[in-house]
Amino acid sequence: MNDAAVRLGYLAETVRLLYPGSGSPRAYTVLPHAAVPRRLAPRRWWHPWPGVVVPVEGSIAAHLSEVFQRPVETVVHVRPALRANRKPILEARSGGRRLAFVKIGDSPRARDLITAEAAALRRLAGLPLETVVVPRVLHHGSWRGLAVLALSPLPVRRRRVPRPLLVEAIKEIAGTGGSSPAWHGDLAPWNMCPSRDGRVLVWDWERYEVGVPYGFDAVHHFFQRALRRMDPPLAARACLAQAIRELAPLGVSGAAARQTALRYLIALADRHAADGHEPLGPPESWLNPVADHEESLT
Repeated sequence: MNDAAVRLGYLAETVRLLYPGSGSPRAYTVLPHAAVPRRLAPRRWWHPWPGVVVPVEGSIAAHLSEVFQRPVETVVHVRPALRANRKPILEARSGGRRLAFVKIGDSPRARDLITAEAAALRRLAGLPLETVVVPRVLHHGSWRGLAVLALSPLPVRRRRVPRPLLVEAIKEIAGTGGSSPAWHGDLAPWNMCPSRDGRVLVWDWERYEVGVPYGFDAVHHFFQRALRRMDPPLAARACLAQAIRELAPLGVSGAAARQTALRYLIALADRHAADGHEPLGPPESWLNPVADHEESLT
């Protein structure tokens, strides 16, 4: 099954879940088109493709209208279905303005992640951050047995964060744990961007955790970039080989850097096991070879 079919299948499930009513129908359009589905948006007169009818009464849109106390339109992000932490993501809009990004916890795992992100963002909101900008929690509640988390939209610009600024962001995030380092948990290039005022906008805090080895975010950032260019076994080897270079700006010594990289890879494998999902394949194919090689050197 190709990507478009997978996305459209998951979209159909999402629509049934979030728009369960039968009254007050509203026309929506899959954009840019069904062959490349990325958004389900309220239909406008200039949309070229045939629309689909979505009930509004009793829907998540009606619920969000009550939450924000104004008429709300929703745009549904058409996401890949084959992900361990998949969940419906919406934009709440009113008067042509984006009010919030809304995450829906439609499974026990998704609800746990949403709860964790809400707690992380509330913690961070009380800290004097200078480099990192995080979303604000606008609403955290439930609707029809689903968890609902509405976050303030960040003014995202699709630009790469310069390395010196990335290092400062990693240091500041680690410092949010006080005497015990913290990490974002998924500080990949697609979860951050530079702001116009010289800071770093960072979103998707559902994996935030305190009490991890200092430098996990730097190793994760490198590993996720490496996976875009090479297969998991090679990326894991590169992760250890480049650990000293990646962690030196954080003041981590050479021997500690390799141990930090190895502990990160083990932590990532444990995360995948807890999720019941192996996007990199079984650990024996990508983790065990580097772990065995590292042990042979010690």
